[in-house]
Amino acid sequence: MFNQEFRIPEIIFGRGAIEQVGYCARRVGAEKVFVVTDPGVLDAGWIDVALPFLKQEEVDYEIWHDLTENPKDYEVEQATRAYIDSKCDAIVAIGGGSPIDVAKAVAVMAAHPGTIHDYEGVDKITNPLPPMIMVPSTAGSGADITQFAVIMDSKRNLKMILISKSLVPDISITDPLILTTKDPQLTANTGMDALAHAIEAYVSLAANFLTDSYSLTAIRLISAYLGKSVASKTNLEAKDAMAKASLLAAIAASNALIGAVHALAHQVGGKFDLPHGMANAILLPHVMEYNYPACIERLADIAEALGQPAGGTNLRERARGAIEAVRGLARELGIVESFAGAGCLYSEEVIHTLSANAVKDACLITNPRDAGLTDICGILSRAFSG
Repeated sequence: MFNQEFRIPEIIFGRGAIEQVGYCARRVGAEKVFVVTDPGVLDAGWIDVALPFLKQEEVDYEIWHDLTENPKDYEVEQATRAYIDSKCDAIVAIGGGSPIDVAKAVAVMAAHPGTIHDYEGVDKITNPLPPMIMVPSTAGSGADITQFAVIMDSKRNLKMILISKSLVPDISITDPLILTTKDPQLTANTGMDALAHAIEAYVSLAANFLTDSYSLTAIRLISAYLGKSVASKTNLEAKDAMAKASLLAAIAASNALIGAVHALAHQVGGKFDLPHGMANAILLPHVMEYNYPACIERLADIAEALGQPAGGTNLRERARGAIEAVRGLARELGIVESFAGAGCLYSEEVIHTLSANAVKDACLITNPRDAGLTDICGILSRAFSG
C-alpha cells in the first residue's frame, strides 16, 4: 500500500496569465532570475512578452536558451555555469518540457556538488533548491507541475529520470494563449503525452481517490478537444481545454506516478532522439494491452472517459475499447503507429538493450502489472512493428 500524498505548486491559470511572471518572481524573493527557454519560444515572441513584467517589478534577468529537444547532461552543465556566473537567485522556465527539465536540473546543481548523474533516481536531492517558477508553452509535458526531471545521459545514450518532491516547482503559470503559436504536430505529440500521463496515473498502483478524478477529467477533455486543438491554432476553447487537461494529467501523474509507457519512452527517446510525446503515443496502446489483465475495471472507466459507449457490452469488451480508442485517436492525429514508421532501426540487440534499461527505470515500480525483461522486450518489439 502506497502512502497517499498530494503535492502541487501554486497554480495560476488563465488567458494572459504570463503577465503574472514578474509579480511571482518578486513574491518568491527574487532579485535576478535565470530565464530558461528554447529558440522556438524566443522566435514566437513569448520571452518578449514576459520580460516587461519582470522589469515592471524591478527583477533583473539572464536568458539562457542553448538546449535541444531532449536536453543533454552537458547542456545542464553549461546552463549551471551560466546561472552561477550571472549570480541569479531564482529560476524561471518559459517553454515546454525541455526548458523546464533543464531549469529543474540547474536548480539541483546550483545547490549540490557533483554532476547531474549523481541525482538520477528517487529522493537523491537533499539540499533546498532555488525558487522555481514555470510557464509551460505546451499542453502535455506537465513538467511545470511534477516531481520529475528527465535529462539525457550523452555517454550511456539514455534518459535519466530524477524523482523528488523537491522538484515540484514553487509556482506554475499556465497561459492557454501561448498554445496558439504551436504547430499541429507538436500539439498532437504533447497532447498524447498528457493522455499517457492521465491513463498511466489512473491505472497506477499508487492511484488514489484524489488523483483518480484528475485523471478521468483530463482524459475526457483530451478526447473532446485534442483533435480540435490540432486542427486550429486559433480555437481558444480547445486551447483552454487542453491547457486544463495537461495541468490535471500532470497533477495526477506526479502524485500517482506513472508506469511502463514512460519507462520505455525514456529509453527509446534517448536512443533515437524522438519527441517524447510521439514515443508515448506509439507505446501507450501496447502497454495498455499488456496491462489489461491487471486493470480491466480501470480500463473500462478509461473507455467511458474516451467517449466509448458505457452500455450494451460487458466489462472486458469496454476495457478493450479503451485500447482501440487510444489507437484511433493517435491515427486521427497523424501520429505514426510504430517506431519503425518513425525511422527507428530494429535489431534484437537494440530491443534487449533498451528493455534492460527500462527494467531499471523507476517509473516501472507503479505499473499495475509486473513486467520483467522478457515482458518488456515483447512490448517493445510489438511497438517497433506496430
